[in-house]
Amino acid sequence: MFMVNATKIADRLSQSFDSIKKYLFVTGTALCVFIAARNSITWHLQQFWGASGDFWQHCWLRVYDLCEGDQLTLAVAGTLCMTWVPYWLFGSLFLLVDATGRPAFILKYKVQQDKNVPVDPVQLRKAILTVLFNQTVITVPFISAFYPLFLWRGMDFGKELPTFQWVIVELTVFSLVEEIGFYYTHRLMHHPSLYKHIHKVHHEWTAPISIISLYCHPVEHILSNMLPPLLGPLLMGSHIATTWLWFIIALLSTIVAHCGYHMPFLPSPEAHDFHHQKFVNNFGVLGVLDRLHGTDNLFRASKAYQRHFLLTSTTPVSQQFPDNPKKKSQ
Repeated sequence: MFMVNATKIADRLSQSFDSIKKYLFVTGTALCVFIAARNSITWHLQQFWGASGDFWQHCWLRVYDLCEGDQLTLAVAGTLCMTWVPYWLFGSLFLLVDATGRPAFILKYKVQQDKNVPVDPVQLRKAILTVLFNQTVITVPFISAFYPLFLWRGMDFGKELPTFQWVIVELTVFSLVEEIGFYYTHRLMHHPSLYKHIHKVHHEWTAPISIISLYCHPVEHILSNMLPPLLGPLLMGSHIATTWLWFIIALLSTIVAHCGYHMPFLPSPEAHDFHHQKFVNNFGVLGVLDRLHGTDNLFRASKAYQRHFLLTSTTPVSQQFPDNPKKKSQ
């Protein structure tokens, strides 16, 4: 009995250590890329526009003046705009391929090669209408209801942006808070009593596409899509511009996770695609709590796990790690 317990404890400690390493690796890599991209983009934009001083401060002041500094307008209309535009712009790039099958060379990067080529127009129309409903009828009242909490928590709507170093600290906290919030609410949605009536809507797509990242029941949209990303900025009392930046990062991340294409130099969608195929495993965003709770064991034993890495070549992962040949029936 003692040996059995000792083995279980050792396994749990190993999983915990793996979780910590994974969190540090994922967040560290993401932050390094973000810092490098920010510095490079800022330099090029300043060269192009000839802007003096901090380019991003200049952009923020223009948005601030456009809203006449009104905090409610910034919180509701500003947030709606800063989430709608990147979601549909970025998601439409993948959607164009799903709907037309062009450019054809991208199809070789599909995770599930035989699915959604092209996507069913009836399903697509339903998905678009549902997402638009969630982004308006559900999101606007939700943000409006949270506005007093923003003020109570001291959210900054001022003209001065926080320092870049502090933004990095906040983004790190946000990612950890979201991992906790999303993992447990998502896993809760898989409880039989909730799955049948709520989460099953999202899992109608066993082969996900970009825009279905927000295709879900309104209750799930509130509990899993909006609340976890919002808790970090609320906890930190962040500047509204930092909050917008975080929302954009979170949206782009979930679009890639659902896009169905394992493209070069984009984060791997294999983990969440596997979740849609099997309905189990991989409940989190970063995979940290999945490792801690052992809810990635099936995934780690699959071919998808071997393909779960940042692709840095033009050779699709399905060719680097091809499916095992199917056994012939006797």
